[in-house]
Amino acid sequence: MIAHYLQRLVEIFPFFLKGLWMTVAVSGLSLILSTIFGFLLGTLRAGNSRILSGVIGIYVSFIRGTPFVVQIFIVFFIFPEWGIQLDAFPAAIISLSVLGTAFLCEIVAGGIKAVEKGQWEAAASSGLGPIQQLRLVILPQAMQTILPPLVGQYVLLIKDSSVVSVIGVIELTRVGWMTVVRIPEGLMVFTLVGILYFSISYPLIRLSNNLERRMAVEQVRL
Repeated sequence: MIAHYLQRLVEIFPFFLKGLWMTVAVSGLSLILSTIFGFLLGTLRAGNSRILSGVIGIYVSFIRGTPFVVQIFIVFFIFPEWGIQLDAFPAAIISLSVLGTAFLCEIVAGGIKAVEKGQWEAAASSGLGPIQQLRLVILPQAMQTILPPLVGQYVLLIKDSSVVSVIGVIELTRVGWMTVVRIPEGLMVFTLVGILYFSISYPLIRLSNNLERRMAVEQVRL
């Protein structure tokens, strides 16, 4: 019986590859948007405006303090009541991007705040404007603190993409559930699902570990 299920699993493996591609597409687009908006909001949150920082903090606290599945339902089911109709794919990308932005925002803000104030003063005394100070002096130093957790958060976002299956996106987890209906050997099916998730997450895990070791060596040298 196991051999029969294994043969069936091999036959429908291309279906899993399509699900894997959808996972990569949703995760990849969401990571790009999360990175852009995460750096933007993180920079503003680390700025001198207490009001702006507080408003961003409320957004971050709400997103980090509510289940991701609730956020997806709000975007996919509640937004249409307000006249914003979205298909499952863009709804998944928006939801995952909003989630990722909140976490990346805190990582970026923490990295910028970790840079000594003297670096800002030195950059200002050199005649650089605020944006130039940030781009040329502060961010290059902050990236040493930002990069390792940033890559680690990317891995978490890829895994969180499995939740978008609840609104009908045919990604990897959804494919697993659809396959279990045909092949009632759940352990075998979801072991394959886990392996495929691992195949796209492991390179980022290795990158994160390498960055942490490299940053640790550089700090020791300093």
